[in-house]
Amino acid sequence: MAHPLVKVGQALALPVALLALLEAWARTVGAGSDSVAPPTQALAAWVGALRASGSESLLSATAFTLGTAALGLAIGALLGVGLGVLLGLSRRAAQLGFVSIEVLRPVPSVALIPLAMLIFGFGVGMQVSVVAFATFWPLLILSQAAVQQVEPRLLEVAAALRLSPWQRTAKIILPAALPRLFVALRLGVAIALVVAVTVEIAANPHGMGYAMSIAQQSLNPALLLAWLFWIGVVGYTVNALALAAQRWAASRMGQLTDTGAT
Repeated sequence: MAHPLVKVGQALALPVALLALLEAWARTVGAGSDSVAPPTQALAAWVGALRASGSESLLSATAFTLGTAALGLAIGALLGVGLGVLLGLSRRAAQLGFVSIEVLRPVPSVALIPLAMLIFGFGVGMQVSVVAFATFWPLLILSQAAVQQVEPRLLEVAAALRLSPWQRTAKIILPAALPRLFVALRLGVAIALVVAVTVEIAANPHGMGYAMSIAQQSLNPALLLAWLFWIGVVGYTVNALALAAQRWAASRMGQLTDTGAT
């Protein structure tokens, strides 16, 4: 088995090589350009943004984007998973909601920005509503599919035990569908961050996306590249945390299953 440091080196080999090529290209072919900056200048710009104060600082912008993305995801997940479980349990409810879902689900979340601005104005409310709309639909569809794929014999056991609908959902269906629900949640996390940054670039004067727009408008490619790399790092970190939570839940469910079996 390879040493952990060897694994880290192998994982970083390609990114480091690409950064070195970009550095060499930017300092030769792209030298003097207003649209290209070497990674070393981007790193210096990132440090400057980190040291800045107020709403222009890296930490403030990152906190705003992550906060609105998390709040929008929480609303979208609460509504999407709840309705998805209901539709998965009731075939009649799924049939009644089919047309409405298929009509509204393809609407791009970005197309909702003008309406959200009209209702909420600029700021948190507008961005949270768009993120919630974007995450609601995939969580709804995946939650419905997760419930429908629960082992039928588990439902037969619930019927034999004469469990109420709430007990059947809490004790049988949700634990059985939990792994698939976590996959849906990981997808929702990625969508929430992408949509939050997109809204900030398009309309909201706050957050990481807006900082990128300001860097582009001021013809500062080093700062623009710094924000781009930083958003990638933030996205990777958020996804890694979601994956760790999924693994923890899976191991926890396994421990509970083993305990119940013994």
